[in-house]
Amino acid sequence: MRTTLLILTVLFGFISCKNSKENISIDVDKEEWISLFNGKDLGNWEIKIAGHKVDDNYKNTFIVEDGILRVIYKDYDTFTNQFGHIYYKKPFSYYKVKLDYRFTGEQVPGGPSWAFRNSGIMLHSQSAASNSLNQNFPVSIEMQFLGGSGKDERATGNLCTPGTIVRMDDSINYNHCITSSSKTYHGDQWVHAEAIVLGDEKIIHIIESDTVFTYLNPMIGGGLLTKGADEEWKNNGVDNKEEWLAKDGQPLNQGYIALQAESHPVDFKNVELLDLCGCMDKKARNYKSYYVKADNTKCIYD
Repeated sequence: MRTTLLILTVLFGFISCKNSKENISIDVDKEEWISLFNGKDLGNWEIKIAGHKVDDNYKNTFIVEDGILRVIYKDYDTFTNQFGHIYYKKPFSYYKVKLDYRFTGEQVPGGPSWAFRNSGIMLHSQSAASNSLNQNFPVSIEMQFLGGSGKDERATGNLCTPGTIVRMDDSINYNHCITSSSKTYHGDQWVHAEAIVLGDEKIIHIIESDTVFTYLNPMIGGGLLTKGADEEWKNNGVDNKEEWLAKDGQPLNQGYIALQAESHPVDFKNVELLDLCGCMDKKARNYKSYYVKADNTKCIYD
């Protein structure tokens, strides 16, 4: 009798475990955001400041403090075109990215007037290592962040195009910076920003849940890297002019994400990304319904 009970107990346990495993369901709609900034250090990021080599964090421009990625200028006497960017280590193609930013304090002496409360997130950017030593801005699509002066209207979530162009209203727009429809955010308040980046198809800017800008077909060309005088290229610190001219009109379908340092202190936090490129085979264990670009080499099967 005791032996029979033992067998039944083991059998019941086996059936229970089997049923439990079979009943486990994977939520294919649950978004799996990843944190690009860990709130502790600058691991997984590379720094490039004009005039300095990769990862030379000149005068501690980028620091982590109280869980915030901060751009500061406490050690600067004056700003002399040390435009900086901090790049996440991995490129992406189809994704959503979100963060919170705020401007703080006063602009460092020597900073250009247009850089007052001015920063941004670079999308589809060239890598830190591929920048020329003195290059001010990477070839990229910039979602520009601007803070209000306290009195004048100044939209944020704008579009700037260093070495790039986009399509708007059925034609290519060659303007370097284009204003969004956002409202003005004055003072040192946190502002929530998101971008939906769909390869070389479409990019959408969102500020505080409002869609403020949409454009199509980002590509290399125009912007700060024109076919004009060599002086313009020299002023922007770009050494490899012919290389970029050979890529004129090339679609921008992937690249790096970078945050700007343009002479005004700015803070970033909650920097997160949702990859929209992945396994789109519904039979796979890691299929997600929100993927819009298939990469079935990533599929995992039982």
